[in-house]
Formats: sequence, C-alpha cells, structure tokens
Amino acid sequence: MSAAPERKRLWNRVPPPARDAGLVALAALDAWLSLWNGTPLGLALAAIACGALALRRRFPLAVFLLTLPATLFQDILVAPVAALYTLAERSRDRRLLGVCAFLSAIAMAVQPPLNGDPSSSRAWTLIFLLYNLATATAPVLLGQLVQARRDLARRLVEIEEAREHERELHAQAVLARERAQLAREMHDVVSHQVSLIAIQAGGMQVAAKDAGSREAARTIRSLSVDTLDELRTMVTLLRASGGAATELTPQPTLADLRKLVASSGIEAELTGDLPTSVGTPAQRALYRTVQEALTNVRKHAPGATATVELWHDGDDVGVTVTNSPPSRPSLPLPGAHQGLLGLKERADILHGTFESGPTGEGGYRVRICIPSRTD
Repeated sequence: MSAAPERKRLWNRVPPPARDAGLVALAALDAWLSLWNGTPLGLALAAIACGALALRRRFPLAVFLLTLPATLFQDILVAPVAALYTLAERSRDRRLLGVCAFLSAIAMAVQPPLNGDPSSSRAWTLIFLLYNLATATAPVLLGQLVQARRDLARRLVEIEEAREHERELHAQAVLARERAQLAREMHDVVSHQVSLIAIQAGGMQVAAKDAGSREAARTIRSLSVDTLDELRTMVTLLRASGGAATELTPQPTLADLRKLVASSGIEAELTGDLPTSVGTPAQRALYRTVQEALTNVRKHAPGATATVELWHDGDDVGVTVTNSPPSRPSLPLPGAHQGLLGLKERADILHGTFESGPTGEGGYRVRICIPSRTD
C-alpha cells in the first residue's frame, strides 16, 4: 500500500535538471531509431526538437512549436508528446490546447509525403488524421488530469487550513464566553464576601476601645479594600474578551435566598414566594440580583434597611430589592461598576427586563422580571 507514495518520494528527490536531461536523451534515442531515411534538414530539426525539451518548463508553448517541424520530416514521437504534455499540464487555456493537439495531429499525418520516402504507402486520409488526433489528445488529457490533481491537492490544503482556523476561532470564542462567565461569578461571589468583611472591619475599627484592636481592624479593612480593587481589575480584564455565556455549575437557587438575606450584614426582610416550577436559570438570576443589591446596600448605604420582595405575574417572576436611605456616611470602597451591568446582561439573556434607580425617599430600588421557564 505504501509502494506508490514511496516511489513518488524517490522521484521527487531527482533534481529537475536531471529529469530534463533524461527526457532529452530519451527523445534523442527515439529520433535516432527513426532515422531510416534521414535528411540533413530532418536531422537538424530533430536535434532542435530534442534540445528544446530542456526548456519545456519555462517556455512550454515555444518548445511545442519547435517540435512540430521535426514531426513533419521524421517519424518521432517522444519529443512532440512530451512537449504537448508539459503545455497541457501548465496551461489553463482549453482552446489553445485544442489547437495545439490538432496541429500535432496534422504534422504527424502529413509527415510521410514530406520525408521524401517514395516507398511510403500511407495516404492523407480522414482515418489516418483521426488516429493521429487521438494520439495527440492523450498527452493533453493526461496533462490536464495532472493539473486538476495538483489544484485539488492545493484546495484540500486550503480547506484544511480554513478548518484549523475555524477550530481556533471556536476555541477562542468558547474561552471568551468562559472568561466572561468567570468574571460575572467572581464579582457576584467574591465581591459579596469581601465587601462584607470590609464593612464589618470598619465597624470594629470604630467600636474598638484599645489601639491594638483598632489597628487590627484597620488592617483587615485595608486588605479587604485592596482585594476589592484587585478584583475590579481582574473582572475588567476577564470581561474585555468575553461575551454572553452559559452558566457554570453548581449554582445557587431560590432555596439559598433566606440564608443569603440572613447573612447579608444588614437589616433585611424577605417577603413573597414563588412557585416551585421556576426554571433553574431564572432562579440563579433572581439569586444573583438579590446578592448584588444587598452588596451595594452594604457598600453605599451604611445603616440602611432593605426589603427583598419575591413576586410573580402570570408566566413572569421577579424580585424587587428596595433599601432605605443610609443612616451614616458610606466608607470609600472601590467599585467596578460591573454588578448592575451584569444583572442587566442576565436579564437580556433570559428575555427579561432589569431596572435600577433611586427612590423618592432617598433610597434605591433594583427590580428584575424574567420568564419563569427559560430552559
């Protein structure tokens, strides 16, 4: 099974000049065997035809035309066939190849009367012309076949390169979606916990009575603030090449809401209820909305109270988180401004709506509405 490829590799190792020299020698042997009644003119034309084969790769049409006169005077076959094959392998002009094949057939057909051999009994007949035309067509078809095979091999290489490029683009798109999802989850989960640590450390710093405790609380709060600032940078970098993504698992659901509200570090009340048929993506979106809203209350409205209201309207479910005005100045915590944007993206992905903004009493309200079944 590997014999043919092995022979091809061996043939490709032969330098082109060596191949041309071998072809010239073969054509010269063919001309020498055909010199039964050679004339000086026929010998000269045969020598020109054989020598021209060395240039057939660079000037295929000119070399073919140089072999025609020798065909008129000598009964040679290698030189015109090789020249016609090379021309067919390199030319894409079908009309030119047809004309050249016809000229070659005519040259072979009229050769006997011109070579001065009175004993020749071959006559100019239609049958003899058709026979020579078939002989001239064979190298043309073979050359075109080799050309088509070469084009097909090149096309297959291009297709494989395009497929490889497509696979790379697909892998990059998957990586971008994972990075965007990782950025969202990092902000939702880590920011929630670290900001709570910073708030509690700030309270400890104010309430501590001895200098050592105040310094420890200050250090904890400073480290928490630095962590939030680094988190903001990482989220920005991750989101830079990301897009809409599917959720990662495992993820929290509505069953975890009560624990989230209880551990939020602020005075918050959970009201309302939702049907058990709410889809998993909708439950995660509602949970992340409450988590982000309570985190923002801790960061930007110290001392405020919050109300978390679950509700449903027909096939839509939602949650509204409303907080009162802050009772004391907020601590200067860094913000990535990505939380509310991420919530809006979640709502858009689930074909829902998201609203946020201040209330008339100095508080703030966050509201999301999404279809209950989105998976």
